[in-house]
Amino acid sequence: MIVAEERTAARICAGVDWAKDDHAVCIVGDDGEALQRFMINDNRAGLKDMVRRLLDAAVQEVGIERPDGTVVQALLAAGLTVLVIPPAQVKGLRSRYGSAGNKDDRFDAYVLADVVRTDRRRLRPLQQDTAATTALRTTVRARRDLVVHRVAAANQLRAHLQIVFPAAATLFAAIDSDISLLFLAKFTTQEQADRLSVTALAAWLASVSYSGGTDPAVLYAKIVKAPRGTTEAAAAAHAVTTGVFIAVLRTLNTQIRVLADAIGAQLDAHPDKQILTSLPRSGCVRAARMLAENGDARGRFPTADSLACLAGVAPSTRQSGKVKAVTFRFGADKKLRDAICDFAGDSRMANPWAADLYAKAIGRGHDHPHAVRILGRAWIHIIWRCWQDHTAYDPANHGALQRVLNQDQETAA
Repeated sequence: MIVAEERTAARICAGVDWAKDDHAVCIVGDDGEALQRFMINDNRAGLKDMVRRLLDAAVQEVGIERPDGTVVQALLAAGLTVLVIPPAQVKGLRSRYGSAGNKDDRFDAYVLADVVRTDRRRLRPLQQDTAATTALRTTVRARRDLVVHRVAAANQLRAHLQIVFPAAATLFAAIDSDISLLFLAKFTTQEQADRLSVTALAAWLASVSYSGGTDPAVLYAKIVKAPRGTTEAAAAAHAVTTGVFIAVLRTLNTQIRVLADAIGAQLDAHPDKQILTSLPRSGCVRAARMLAENGDARGRFPTADSLACLAGVAPSTRQSGKVKAVTFRFGADKKLRDAICDFAGDSRMANPWAADLYAKAIGRGHDHPHAVRILGRAWIHIIWRCWQDHTAYDPANHGALQRVLNQDQETAA
């Protein structure tokens, strides 16, 4: 007797197109037919209504374009599986359903839902980092943003001084340093700097505990040799602008230090601290940045290559017919790439293996950024292994490093 196969339950999927004020939701059935389409407001009542309707429709998996935010938190809290489909992929998928390719929130919600239905095997469920890592990421990125603002403000101040007070623009190594800002606050115009002598400058530097190491006579010579700036009535007007930039940079410096202290405290309390801080020249902020951008959801990266691809340090291969090109990977997490490359580029100053790998890349004709990415990819395999094993980096167990050290000893002998 032939027994009919038991019919499996229909698979109901949903897609949510996220927006600022409201979100489009689409629920599709097992055959791809849209069962429900609706809009919800971005507030507590709207999110609650969305979750209720999804659960009532027996939805278990939801596609969305971003991995964070209140919508994602509501879906995860309801026990739904969230599958992230990046906006660039959604843009390419629109042509699967129509030739126009126009952006429409309701249509994109359907695309997200149907892709979950048809391409589930290609999608990986969202795994969120711990609350400690998420908080650290917020702090690290806030500090990074303030540093960018500081660079912009410092460039504006430097451009201003090059016109009205050239001697102060290059007197000290960094225009946004504390000593440079103290000098500008004390000597705001060219006429005030004209009253200085070597003795007076030395006395002032001592009064502000200058520790730069440059002889006062050298600094005074810079002031004397520099082109003269604006004097008389116009100088006072320009001094107001200088004062504004000084205030902005002082505030930024203070708040950057506050965030740096917060990063140090958060990093000390994080269970993965020993992994990142054990790397050469990782420091506190740099280690925290790599940890924050990499995250601690280890299931997101089943292999080191998957992490290298997301970080953009692995090349992208394009091949068509007889033409094959290995090019820069544009589709990557730029913040993670910046964090990895920042560490890799500096690691060569303290690690002979890293220095040797970088030198070989330069010797093959690669420029500095490319060589740093090559080094970053090599470091990622080490970081990933330490990260998966919950162990700190130990130079004694780094075989490639030991081979370089042994070669150096043989050469010296």
